[in-house]
Amino acid sequence: MMFSRRAFVRAAAALPILATPGLLRAAEPDLSTLRPMTGDVVPIGPDERARRLARAQQLMRVQGLAAVLIEPGSSLVYFTGIRWGRSERAMLAVLPVEGQPCIVSPFFEEPRMRETLAVPAEVRVWQEDEDPLGVVGGFLRDRKLAGRPVGIEETTRFFIPDALARALPAAKLVSADPVVRGCRMIKTPAEIALMQKATDVTIAAYRFTWERVEIGMSQSDIGALMTAATRRLGGVPGFSMALVGESAAYPHGTKTPATMSRDALLLMDCGCTVQDYQSDVSRTFVKGSPSAEIRKVWDQVRQGQQIAFAAAKLGVAAGSVDDAVRAQYERWGYGPRYKLPGLSHRTGHGIGLDGHEPVNLVHGEATRLAPGMCFSNEPGLYLPGKFGVRLEDCFYMTDAGPKWFSEPPRSIEAPLG
Repeated sequence: MMFSRRAFVRAAAALPILATPGLLRAAEPDLSTLRPMTGDVVPIGPDERARRLARAQQLMRVQGLAAVLIEPGSSLVYFTGIRWGRSERAMLAVLPVEGQPCIVSPFFEEPRMRETLAVPAEVRVWQEDEDPLGVVGGFLRDRKLAGRPVGIEETTRFFIPDALARALPAAKLVSADPVVRGCRMIKTPAEIALMQKATDVTIAAYRFTWERVEIGMSQSDIGALMTAATRRLGGVPGFSMALVGESAAYPHGTKTPATMSRDALLLMDCGCTVQDYQSDVSRTFVKGSPSAEIRKVWDQVRQGQQIAFAAAKLGVAAGSVDDAVRAQYERWGYGPRYKLPGLSHRTGHGIGLDGHEPVNLVHGEATRLAPGMCFSNEPGLYLPGKFGVRLEDCFYMTDAGPKWFSEPPRSIEAPLG
């Protein structure tokens, strides 16, 4: 069943108003041909989480840290399984250099917190009139760790280490990057399997969506169709961006609405999560016949992806991958560097529990590529006032070099292989 803008509007107009005034129930596309793909997924288990803590404690000993402090976010999920939103009430994990972690929770939130806590841990609670960082300090004193450096996870909000400094004035507060990044940057086979499944879902959703894109559909129509397909296939939709024509000349688009027309270029950037692990795939399509200029740029971006993949060798600096692509683009007359027309963003970013995580494939990044690291590969080309082309596929480093999560397309006529 084709899902056109006109059909969407007709169907929506015929539906009753919901309880909230002014809202109409959105017509759904026919998803009956899609089946969930995630029934065989194996979640991260207790043994893997135990190895994460052991690895973190090994790195803490190397760095001379007493503990690492983490608040809600992907690092909290990574080490404890706790899924929690940030608020003014501190929910914290303290990973000590020895022994079990401590979870510091608001008293009234403890039952809900335990619903996702996935590791053995001591739990200490604080009441509304108490200082949660004082509770952290008490735990460290009880473990005889109060006088040693404490690592702070990099996304932690300022008020938390600020309060900890008052609670433990003798403690030196330092970056926990060597510990947290040292664990999270190197993905295990279990993590890579989840990222592979998320990518497979995204590619399947692309195939469904592209076959149903019609002339006259808006960018939001196309994105909504991709989102619906992703959800039906078993992924948790993350983002479904669709940019038509000149909108694609700007990597994240503009606020100007655009609709599909014959021979128009469509750039899509979409991803989902499976068991918290992310995919990120971009494709650039033309429904009719691409112009000679679009074809030329599309082919150049495809070559850029291959240059980046070939440059991603074990032991090289991550920034050298970006340098290799940019050098070829400059030989073709783009840039120089990040100037337009050309490649105005980095060649790639780390990916895992977060869609963007350290480190990046960007000029100057000295971190060496190692097995288990995962990256996007997206050396787009953008021509302001005209169009942009981006092909994005992620890869992971193995003992034998890089391996694709999704195979890049070989031609503009077969953008999904």
